[in-house]
Amino acid sequence: MDPASNTPIILLKTEEGDETLPIWIGLLEATSIASALQNIQFDRPMTHDLFKNLTQLLNIQIDRIDICDLRDNTFFAEIHFAADDRSFTMDARPSDAIALALRFKAPIFVDDRVMEKSRLGKDSGEALDDSEEGKKWAEYLEKLDPEDFGKYKV
Repeated sequence: MDPASNTPIILLKTEEGDETLPIWIGLLEATSIASALQNIQFDRPMTHDLFKNLTQLLNIQIDRIDICDLRDNTFFAEIHFAADDRSFTMDARPSDAIALALRFKAPIFVDDRVMEKSRLGKDSGEALDDSEEGKKWAEYLEKLDPEDFGKYKV
């Protein structure tokens, strides 16, 4: 959780190295992602579970998702579907794409350009805050060790 705004953040970490990509997401999507990560089953299907049930009924699978762009402080994702005789891609919010990828056990990829934009601060995932409070948070985040990211539960 972002302590300043009380907004959920998902942190994607590279398999090799210690790079992370923070993406601020909505509370409902965070709940859906957390329930998938913790294998929590509800009596009634959540929206992402309903979508999974429908796609499986139609014999459609998710091969992978890509966090493919970062423009104007907004992340973009694509979901790559495979059916019996065809494949197709759909635009999605990263939080929805990640929630579905977890349910399908599909890999999650981040385009190198997104990582580069994030590293450079160009089109970073948040607005620049030049206030004293914003500077304090920037300093705090710079000092964080990637090892700390796995210590907190959603």
